[in-house]
Amino acid sequence: MSLQTQLEAYLTRTLGAQAVVTDLSRIPGGASRETYRFDVEVGGELKRLILRRDPVGSLIDTDRRLEFLAFRSFFGSGLPVPEAVALEEEGAELERPFFIMGRIDGGKAQSPFTLPPYGEHAEAIGQQFYSHLGAIAAAAPATLPIADVAPIPALDGCWKKELDYWEGVINEDEQHPQPIVRACIRRLRANPPPPAQKLSVVHGDYRTGNFMHDGAGKIIALLDWEMAHIGDPLEDLGWAMEPLWCYGETDRVSGMVPRAQAIAIWEQASGLTVDPVAFAWWELFASVKGQAIWTSAAKEYRAGGFKDPVLALSGWYTARRQDVILADRLAALEALS
Repeated sequence: MSLQTQLEAYLTRTLGAQAVVTDLSRIPGGASRETYRFDVEVGGELKRLILRRDPVGSLIDTDRRLEFLAFRSFFGSGLPVPEAVALEEEGAELERPFFIMGRIDGGKAQSPFTLPPYGEHAEAIGQQFYSHLGAIAAAAPATLPIADVAPIPALDGCWKKELDYWEGVINEDEQHPQPIVRACIRRLRANPPPPAQKLSVVHGDYRTGNFMHDGAGKIIALLDWEMAHIGDPLEDLGWAMEPLWCYGETDRVSGMVPRAQAIAIWEQASGLTVDPVAFAWWELFASVKGQAIWTSAAKEYRAGGFKDPVLALSGWYTARRQDVILADRLAALEALS
């Protein structure tokens, strides 16, 4: 039975009227979900939707209910977040777990591997990018649907929870010795950051490439919440400002705005203050996390489970670039010690 037929059967049953699915197509990329766009007509009404279905295997182990509730937590909040429509953890007619969300058309996502994309709109996009991230940090997670499933760490335990997880990924997936990232992990453990100022929803992958913009200076959708959790909001800021997403620029983070301006925008929107010592820890952590992801990409590509050439690039070029970033950051921190 085709995926289109399965979708029509599911939607007909759950919506209570005959559903006709058209324009079903796979969206390339994605390490943790198969992603499809499609239209469905039910009772004369046309809905534009996205299907996120668990693959047979997954590069990044994530919780589909948590991702679904992350969308539900921020839809209608003033942030450009798609609507979470339906979740089926047993697979129903589609045989594998999935969820369906609203589709926002008319925008484009930018790959971090291309030239700076924003041109004259870079500052406007940067203002929104860091302001939206600050708004996520400002929200009280206990009041949001995501709190129903996300573990709540202690303020002084956020760092260890995340470092333990990503070091575990490296332990499990590395194919060769990685002395640079291991030295950085030792540095992080020996010098833990101050406790989080507050607990926030952490998007987990907030960066260039994971939002859509209209090409005229407006962000229209914040996507890819599959690594969302509750933790220290500085984690997201460090990941957003990771040098890998800077297109080789040295004066603008994320290829958008200068570093000091990005921090100021985030502070104003979040109501928080960036402590330099804590942030230095989270910036180094971001690069360790990146290396963990590229380590998994390399393993999966070599094993043949994922044939996407982006994984080969991630496990080769991106991993080596990440090593340079890690070494530079470690050297700078050691010089201050």
